[in-house]
Amino acid sequence: MDGQLLSATFVELTDTMVAGFDMIDFLHVLTNRSVQLLDVSAAGLLLADPHGELQLVAASSEAARLLELFQLQNDQGPCLDCFRSGQPVSAADLTAEADRWPRFAASAQQAGFAAVQALPMRLRDQVIGALNLFRAEPGAFDSDNVGVGQALADVATISLLHERSMHLSDILTEQLQTALNSRVMIEQAKGILAERLGVGMTQAFNLMRDFARNHNLRLTDVAQSIIDGTAPIPSRTAATATPRQPATGQAQSRPGSWLKP
Repeated sequence: MDGQLLSATFVELTDTMVAGFDMIDFLHVLTNRSVQLLDVSAAGLLLADPHGELQLVAASSEAARLLELFQLQNDQGPCLDCFRSGQPVSAADLTAEADRWPRFAASAQQAGFAAVQALPMRLRDQVIGALNLFRAEPGAFDSDNVGVGQALADVATISLLHERSMHLSDILTEQLQTALNSRVMIEQAKGILAERLGVGMTQAFNLMRDFARNHNLRLTDVAQSIIDGTAPIPSRTAATATPRQPATGQAQSRPGSWLKP
């Protein structure tokens, strides 16, 4: 495991007090770094909305995103069990889980996943969601990696709850709802880019995310400019062509011109 990357990840997951905190980007850090650090093929994250219903908020790949949505639509799978029990849920071989999750197990195997580990997003008695880790090969998850994964989920949970505690309850509800609405907007923009450029959904998302970071723009602003048609469609490398500007002391790029070379 990359110790330097692990340390940097813990720092990122605790840094929620920056101006313009972007919840969607924060949640994608958790899923993407889980894949990089924990020897897993993909990761997905479900969080409870203000009504206590789980919603998909981040995934490291398109396959994981679709499988998480399948869980929610069919009300069946390890992430749901983990959220409801507040305890980790694991399956070392999904071919043996036909009785426990008949629809999910079959769908996961079709998506190329053979094992799963779900970890609760929990602080004491409060469970706010679950982190799902997927592997392409069957076999028990390494206990050390599971421990690190739970630590990442715990730190992210504390950071999210701390962020919420700094606002009035009605603002908190609005913020989470905004994050869920933003997710829909980002999916629409991702589909536009994928179709126009002839690339996969994951690559389309990475183009948007890289450019947003490099130009100090919010991911939702970038997505909105694509949906509105105010941003020209880039080449496959245009989104990373311009170095990231300093966060202070310089003017930021306008969302409407983000894809111009």
